Amino acid sequence: MTRLLVYLLSLAACVVAIGCVVEPTNQPNKNATGASSPSPAASPSPSSENEKASNAQPLTLPVLDAFFADEAFSGLLKTRLQLTDEQVTQLKGLARAETAKLNEVNAGKAEGGTTAARTAAEEKISSVIGEPKTQQLAALVRERWSAANDNGSEKTATESTSPNTPEAFAASAPNGVPTDSRVLVNAPAYRMDVFENGELLKSYKIGIGYPQFPLPTGLRKARTIVFNPTWTPPDEPWVAKMKDIKVGEKVEAGSKLNPLGPIKIPIGGPSLIHGGKSPAKLGTFASHGCVGLTTPQVQDFAKLLAQLAGSRLTDSDLADYARDKTQTKQVKLSKAVPVELRYETIVVEDGQLHIYRDVYDQDTNTEENLRAVLEANGARLEDLTEQERAQVLDALAQMSGKSGAAVVTPPALSRQSPLSSASPNSNSPAERKTSATRRTLRAVKNQKEIVIEIAALKGKGYPAPVNLDTGSGRTTAGRLKR
Repeated sequence: MTRLLVYLLSLAACVVAIGCVVEPTNQPNKNATGASSPSPAASPSPSSENEKASNAQPLTLPVLDAFFADEAFSGLLKTRLQLTDEQVTQLKGLARAETAKLNEVNAGKAEGGTTAARTAAEEKISSVIGEPKTQQLAALVRERWSAANDNGSEKTATESTSPNTPEAFAASAPNGVPTDSRVLVNAPAYRMDVFENGELLKSYKIGIGYPQFPLPTGLRKARTIVFNPTWTPPDEPWVAKMKDIKVGEKVEAGSKLNPLGPIKIPIGGPSLIHGGKSPAKLGTFASHGCVGLTTPQVQDFAKLLAQLAGSRLTDSDLADYARDKTQTKQVKLSKAVPVELRYETIVVEDGQLHIYRDVYDQDTNTEENLRAVLEANGARLEDLTEQERAQVLDALAQMSGKSGAAVVTPPALSRQSPLSSASPNSNSPAERKTSATRRTLRAVKNQKEIVIEIAALKGKGYPAPVNLDTGSGRTTAGRLKR
């Protein structure tokens, strides 16, 4: 029961973050710097990749439930979609019931979780409001996601919209390496990186949103760090069954029942970066559309975030905030810090090709995307050796998230590809080696990534992790920053 309670609290934490309003400080903040100044060129111009990412945001019932936490959303459904009070009430009921069924044990275990959730949502919503208005509702949710990317702020003269800005490049080019200061999250890699002036300072292993509530994509901004956040349980049917928890009754900062941990950082819409996770939840589905960290991780990350913003946050400051866990305090950053949320399942990293599982069923592990990534790094699929091509194409199939998936190889490549030409009874040494490789790749169930050495990519690609914080209390498995 204790584990289930903590899980349900964790789910609810991000639900109530919609239209997140940071709690007022309980006392004057010694680190507050007054009115914030914008980060130079923090907002990218719209790009085809950003538009594709926005359109890929799935409408699931748990996502809809989170949007209903904003009272204004119901009004939008009535005015924009001309829904009746009865229809809105029915949609709320469907969304709540589905959210209550989310199960920690089974979350993400089966392939196609996001697809199944999206299909179920479309069917159930259509039964209430019809197919045309279901599509309008999905478009409205995507619009609200997109609006959250800028945290509702207006651009200033120093926030360039030029397509030539580093921000636009990083958002539109495959595996783009930032040249500015920003936080970059790649959900399929369960990884968050902190860049300062184009240098990777530190990497973190993270927990991401469940398949039914995927972590969104796009460029957002962090403006505030909230220490010792409170939490108000949402009006959900399962909350009433919980011991010592009441709907609408604030759970105090520092309480063991508070799933947000000691620090939360709003990044727009129903998304936060926050602590409170156990190390076992890192590298897994662990939140309701948020980036999850352990308490030591989020404390360390808060210092780096303040550094990127030109603010000062010391160990002494953290100790002061932690001394009285019941006092909520917010630190307003002196300038906004871009937080880029990516969904890249094919990544060239320090000379190796990493193919991650398509955790949110976005059909990204395709030959088309593979070619784009290779070409962005000065290579072509045809230039790889036969063994490399066999490994890469088979890895795409295995990491597609679809059982028994196969990558369709075009005729121009199939004539020289061992995947299409090798027969089961072939005795060719190269073909036997290829078959063994394929069996090895397929033997690992629930594998999250496949890493392939590609000679043509040596010295190229996105940087390997630096000072990787796995949540275990020490840095490991990464290049140490000198």
